[in-house]
Amino acid sequence: MPHFARNGEIRIAFEDLGGAGGDPLLLVMGLGASRFWWPDGLVAELVGRGFHVVAYDQRDAGESSHLPDRRVGPPVKALLHRKAPAYSAEDLTDDAVAVLDALGWEGAHLFGHSLGGLVAQRTAIRHPKRVLSLATSSAVPSDAKGLSVLRYLRLACLPRFARLHHPQTPQGNLDLAVALARILAATDQHVDEHDVREFVNKEAAHHVTSFRDQVAQSRQIGAKWQGGRLARITAPTLVLHGESDPLLRVAAARDIAAAIPGARLRTLPGVGHFLARGVWATYAGELRALADRAADGQPRTNGGPGR
Repeated sequence: MPHFARNGEIRIAFEDLGGAGGDPLLLVMGLGASRFWWPDGLVAELVGRGFHVVAYDQRDAGESSHLPDRRVGPPVKALLHRKAPAYSAEDLTDDAVAVLDALGWEGAHLFGHSLGGLVAQRTAIRHPKRVLSLATSSAVPSDAKGLSVLRYLRLACLPRFARLHHPQTPQGNLDLAVALARILAATDQHVDEHDVREFVNKEAAHHVTSFRDQVAQSRQIGAKWQGGRLARITAPTLVLHGESDPLLRVAAARDIAAAIPGARLRTLPGVGHFLARGVWATYAGELRALADRAADGQPRTNGGPGR
């Protein structure tokens, strides 16, 4: 069952995924996705490496508060809109801190994927004392705004999302999840219903369906950032990115790492945007090494692209 944190009138659902007594790790999932899209296998790898893992639903996703509808158009249009449709990007970072407060965590390691990686970057900028270390995967740099974000997107991927139409039935929800995972996976990665059934089953048990509410996704991606730049981040930082990501170019990761002092960049060949089984152990190992460096207070060095 979820717990709830509060940021003003907004309720943020979060869940303890195990590892009590370990190093606090907060997981931040991407656009339109609930916390249930963190694979059990990845969570198990993280718990096995000594992390106390908690995941939450961003506002407008999962079991967290959904905002009243506003006519903001599709997500890409909202990204380019000058005015925030409902709330600010600062609000999204404050939601993450509200979860830390509810847990009684003075600080935590943050790991954000896709849009969650963007929120994690901005949380480290806005709330530096609460972030012990920062890890992102498949994210765009916070410093990019408006049209400049488009240079990181593989635009050929976007029409495939627009063509997704599945009935709101149990089978339709499973088919939608499979179709999305196949779009986001690397070309040579085989994805079938076994790779997403756990997400769909958990969502069904909680009466949640991700990726159905395009208006909510538009509000999330349209949230405008007025805060500082990436150069202000002081937390030890790791930037992960799949070299076969069909949605975001590797240049996004390179630019994040270049902008954050001492950040380490690791790109992985044959890896896409979907958190497939093949990356779980590698990502968990990288996060463990990052947390250890943060605990030791070692000087940060730019490791450059890794393998």
